[in-house]
Amino acid sequence: MSNAVVLHQDSRPVTGVIERVLTRIPAPRVGRGSAPVAPRALVRTAARQAAMTSGALALPPGPLGLLTILPDLHLIWKIQRQMVADLFALEGRSVELTRTHMLYCLFRHAASHVARDVLVRSGQRVVVKQLSSSAMKAAASAVGVELSGRVIGQAAGRWVPLVGAAAVASYAYWDTHQVARTALRLLDVAPARAGAEAARE
Repeated sequence: MSNAVVLHQDSRPVTGVIERVLTRIPAPRVGRGSAPVAPRALVRTAARQAAMTSGALALPPGPLGLLTILPDLHLIWKIQRQMVADLFALEGRSVELTRTHMLYCLFRHAASHVARDVLVRSGQRVVVKQLSSSAMKAAASAVGVELSGRVIGQAAGRWVPLVGAAAVASYAYWDTHQVARTALRLLDVAPARAGAEAARE
């Protein structure tokens, strides 16, 4: 039985990566004392970094390439986690960012039914409900089950290195933009405002 099939049947490796990524909120790299940066520029940089990282890790062929799948996921989610922390910092809202917010931002587009469970309505606003440690673990497990299929897709790409590397790099780029989109919506940053800031770069 291949490593890919084992990972698909047992989502614990993916869940473990998710839990490690959500262990702590990283310190933002932007904010006071740093050079001004527009949200779109920050997102673009993170997306390129994710694409290059994922593409490079997909280059080793065959069984060797399979060993890079979980490190690939871990590094991509770390890049995205830092991006979310930086986007919150740009809005001066770092203090609001919690592990539940991070879970929602990273996985809303990939595991929407899980992400919906952390949303509650407060008046006219939809806010993120804070999860206890046990609830966070359960949510990470549910996301891990949902995303285990992604491991199969990445595993297939390892057998055709150049084509596979291009495919996973493109996916990492798109995926990072989806994470940013969720974070910006959570922060109520209008697209027009983000575009205006980018135009002033």
